[in-house]
Amino acid sequence: QVQLVESGGGLVQAGGSLRLSCAASGNTFSRNAIGWYRQAPGKQRELVAAISTSSSTNYADSVKGRFTISRDNAKNTGYLQMNTLKPEDTAVYYCNLGYYGGKYYYGGVYWGQGTQVTVSS
Repeated sequence: QVQLVESGGGLVQAGGSLRLSCAASGNTFSRNAIGWYRQAPGKQRELVAAISTSSSTNYADSVKGRFTISRDNAKNTGYLQMNTLKPEDTAVYYCNLGYYGGKYYYGGVYWGQGTQVTVSS
């Protein structure tokens, strides 16, 4: 059984930065791709960034150039560095273990509990 625990969310002013972490239990972390999703009130959950087992990355257009996804397999931890935050980035952020099919990320069954990010204007 894999457990994912996100941390690092909080309240920040527009233009500020936050670094989210996703700590995984178990021994499958290095064999999985990682996806960061977010869900704002009244909206569907959307994929924000993903990183493959070989550290290739993909980003949603809305965060490209501002967010950076990374992983540390030795620590079983994934990260999402978020810079130049905007009020529209306000959401609950979730990490997920999945896989790549070609250049596309596919979410798996393991999710964290989410961490709230609130960006004030």
